[in-house]
Amino acid sequence: MAKILITGTSKGIGYDASLLLARAGHHVFATMRNPTASDLGEIAAQESLPIDIYALDVDNAESINEVFAAAGDLDVLINNAGILSYNTVEDEDVEKFTEVMNTNFFGTLRCCKAVIPRMRENRNGCIINVSSVVVSPGAAYHSSKHALEGFTEALAQEVTSFGIRVHLVEPGIMDTPMATTELPTTKVDSLYPQGRRVQAIFKMAAAGEAPANLVSRKFKYLLENKVDRLRHPVGPDALTFLGLR
Repeated sequence: MAKILITGTSKGIGYDASLLLARAGHHVFATMRNPTASDLGEIAAQESLPIDIYALDVDNAESINEVFAAAGDLDVLINNAGILSYNTVEDEDVEKFTEVMNTNFFGTLRCCKAVIPRMRENRNGCIINVSSVVVSPGAAYHSSKHALEGFTEALAQEVTSFGIRVHLVEPGIMDTPMATTELPTTKVDSLYPQGRRVQAIFKMAAAGEAPANLVSRKFKYLLENKVDRLRHPVGPDALTFLGLR
C-alpha cells in the first residue's frame, strides 16, 4: 500500500480523501493548519485507520520541512490545500492576491519541492495537484489556479523520465463547506456583479449531486493505476465549465 501525504484535510475533499484512502489500506499523512479544529483524528482512532495527523502550514517553509521529514519517503503527494476569494481585480487588494497565491500556488510548489528529490532517487512517485474548472470565482483564486496549471504542465514533462507521474484533478462545484456553506464575502458596494453571481451558483450546488467522494475516488484511481493523462475533470458540471472557459 502507498504512503500518501495530503494537504488541507480538516474538511471537504481532503477530509474525505483521507478516510477513503486509509479505509482502502493506504497509509495517510493527513495535514492541516489546525488539527484540533477537525474530528478526523477521532474517526481515525475509532476505526483504527492508518492515518497520522500533522499540523502543517503550506505557507511556511519551516513547517513543510518538519512535517515532510517526519513523514519520510512518500509514494504520493496530494496538494489539496487552498483558499478562496470572490472579489474582482479592482475590488481585491494586493495583500489578498498575495495571500491566495501564497497558499494555492506557492504552497503547492513548496510541497512538490519537498518530495521530488526522494521520488526522483527512488524513480517512483505520484503528485496530484488539485485545480478547478470553475469560471472566474474571483480574480485572485482564478489567477492562482491558472498558475498552478501551468506549473503542473511543466512539472509533468520534467519528471516523467524519473518515473514520477503528475496529475491535475479539476473539480467543478463540489458539495463541500468551502463551496457551499463557508463562502467568502465580496465587497459590499462593488460595481461588479460577478462575485454575487458566483456565490449564488455555488450556493445552488445540490447536496448529493457532487459530493467530495467523487474527487476522493479519482485520487484513488490515479494513485492505484498507471495513468498517463495529465488533466482529470471531476463532477457533473466539470465539462460544462470547461466549455464555458
